[in-house]
Amino acid sequence: MAAPELEPLVKRDDRDGVATLTLNRPDKLNALTPALFAVLRHHIDDLGHDDSIGLVVLAGAGRSFCAGHDLSSIAAGDVAPSMHFEPETVDALELLPQPTIARLQGHCLTGGLELALGCDVLIAAESTLLGDTHGRWGLAPIWGMSIRLPERVGIATAKELMLTSRQISASEAAAIGLVDRWVPDAELDRAVAALGAEILANSWGTNRIVKRLLADSRELPRSEALARERRLPHGLPDDMAERMSAPRL
Repeated sequence: MAAPELEPLVKRDDRDGVATLTLNRPDKLNALTPALFAVLRHHIDDLGHDDSIGLVVLAGAGRSFCAGHDLSSIAAGDVAPSMHFEPETVDALELLPQPTIARLQGHCLTGGLELALGCDVLIAAESTLLGDTHGRWGLAPIWGMSIRLPERVGIATAKELMLTSRQISASEAAAIGLVDRWVPDAELDRAVAALGAEILANSWGTNRIVKRLLADSRELPRSEALARERRLPHGLPDDMAERMSAPRL
């Protein structure tokens, strides 16, 4: 796919093995439009083939991660390149071979939450408000909320959140497992960087294999998933011999 003209809608910054994708509509609380999704998908597709990157961080510029789908874009009849382009982009994010971290602050609502749930680990600043507000607007989820939210918090809690359109704090979200941790806003970048350093210190090959095995396990009965893991379906990391022979404390 050719890079869309409005590339600044999502910025990509690569540094020391980490690619940071930043949603870049801060004046609109990074509300999602088809054009933004097109740029995001371009970056995700590129990252899927980039062996120089061992970790992807998804962030939002300004005071919010993402307030959800831009309702004015819906009203204007803006359309994505294909019928299911947006949910397929969240799927592509989830299936990236690299570990992914969602860096959350301010609003993380509805479509923004669906996007964040496509990441492996969610770290929220204290200011973060999270929720599914489809019901408030008379909309129905099609980007994965009814699947990924209960995978995170359980079916009963997912029902309560979805049926009430309730917005919850970062600390509440951590308590129910919706995010993995929350920190004061001033410590968000430090927390993301520290976790990223831990991930990058491990074998990138192992991390990629682990992600594929976990994805496999969701598609197979438990006994088949166990048997498949034993067959090393995704091989062994290229750096296994080097790491096994390296001196350790």
